[in-house]
Formats: sequence, C-alpha cells, structure tokens
Amino acid sequence: METMIESEPSNAMSQDTRQTETISIETSHGIEAIQVNAWFGDKHVLKNISMKMKPRQVTAIIGPSGCGKSTFIRCLNRMHEVVPGARLSGQILLDGADIMELDPVLLRRRVGMVFQKAQPFPTMSIFDNVAAGLRLNGMSNHNQLAAVVEESLKRAALWDEVKDILDKAGTGLSGGQQQRLCIARALAVSPAILLMDEPCSALDPIATAKIEELILNLKKNYTIVIVTHNMQQAARVSDETAFFLLGDLIEFGNTKQIFTNPKEKRTEDYITGRFG
Repeated sequence: METMIESEPSNAMSQDTRQTETISIETSHGIEAIQVNAWFGDKHVLKNISMKMKPRQVTAIIGPSGCGKSTFIRCLNRMHEVVPGARLSGQILLDGADIMELDPVLLRRRVGMVFQKAQPFPTMSIFDNVAAGLRLNGMSNHNQLAAVVEESLKRAALWDEVKDILDKAGTGLSGGQQQRLCIARALAVSPAILLMDEPCSALDPIATAKIEELILNLKKNYTIVIVTHNMQQAARVSDETAFFLLGDLIEFGNTKQIFTNPKEKRTEDYITGRFG
C-alpha cells in the first residue's frame, strides 16, 4: 500500500474516513510497523521498517541525527502528513487496525505526542492548556473538566506544583514544568500510546530526572515510544531499543542486550561513540 499526501488530511474527511470513527482501537497489543517506507519528495527517509512496540513498555529509538527517528514516530500517528508531498508505504497497525483507514483526528487522540520543545498554548492558562483537547472533543461541564485536569496533572507529576496557580499562563512555568504540562495535556484525552520526541533535550539534569521518573511511572498504563540521543537515558528508561541508521532499522531488541551485547557491529560502534 502507498499513499500520497498533499495536504493536512484532517481538514476534509472522505465518507470512508468518517465511517472509521466508530472503529475500536483499544491498544492491548501495542502498535506495529510492517515494511514501512517513507519519502519526503524524492528523499527516501525510512526503508522497510518492521518492528512491534509492545503494550505498557517503553521503546527507545536511538541513532545519529538525520537517521529517520523523528519521522518514524510521526508516522505512528500520521503527523508526517502535515508535510506536503509526504508518502508512506507499508502498514502501521494499531491493535490490528490499519491507521491509514482511521480518521487522523481520532487516531491522534489515541496516539498522543510530546515534542522536543515544550509548546504550551501561549494565550492559555495552565488549566486551559490541559483542558484544550477535552473542550475540542465536546466536554463543557466545568466540574468534569476540573476533575480530568486535576487527574492529568497528577499523572504528569505536576499537580502539587501548580494547583494554586491554575489560572496563570502555562508559559510562565519552568522548562521542565512546561514539558510536564504538555504531557498532562496529551494524557487528558486518554491516549493509549504516548510518543515522545527528544522530550528532555532542552532540560537541565534535574528536570530530565523528573521526566524520566515520570516515564517509568506512566508505562504502567501507557505504551511509550521515545526518541532520544542520550544513550544513558535510553538505557535507564526503556525496555526495548531500536537503532536507526540512514533510514534503516539496524537492530531492535531488549535494551540490556542492545547496550551490553549488540548483535550488529554498527550498533556497537554507535553506542561506544565511534561515530554519531
């Protein structure tokens, strides 16, 4: 299967896409890529990627800059489609459902994303940042909103720090707090899978430690896929690790095995700092 994307697909849904809104996509079995290829124009950025990200585990994706890590996780919730001319072939299955047959808005509720740079909505309070997705999905009762906002902030380990300043701007928080606010915003709409693209790259060691502790707690209820350049971070937080190089999946397996006894010499060379 190959699809050509020329514009953001959520702007106009076909009749077939609208019909998929009722498809159940509970993620008891995680998410799986099967022979996935991706292009931006003529540039072939992902090459026959096949891997299964297991439920309630953390999968780390490592590799040098430009190897396709971020493109891959964007494909998992079709965020790559915002780039005109993007193409994808192969399949990505969310509990057996092909994500290309799902409404992208519905898909992104179930497969949330946290980006490299924290991006709180600049004109919104802390409360409204977390409640934004809920309101977009039709929730208007203030008591319901307040309950979900509180629970989401607690899950993001931020509630105790902001419970008395919920009306203050989200952009007034520290960098680490802003990142946890964005995580709370993603959790509020009840995703099953959480994608994280270099979530600690702009944070200091103390804030990074808090995010890593949060990831370990969140995996009890969520499937997490994290892109990181930090080898130590991948070793600390992940159950399985995938090593990408120039668009290819070089090695994928148990994190301890990848870091202590890699099967591929290129994996060993990257982990030991010989390149990248």
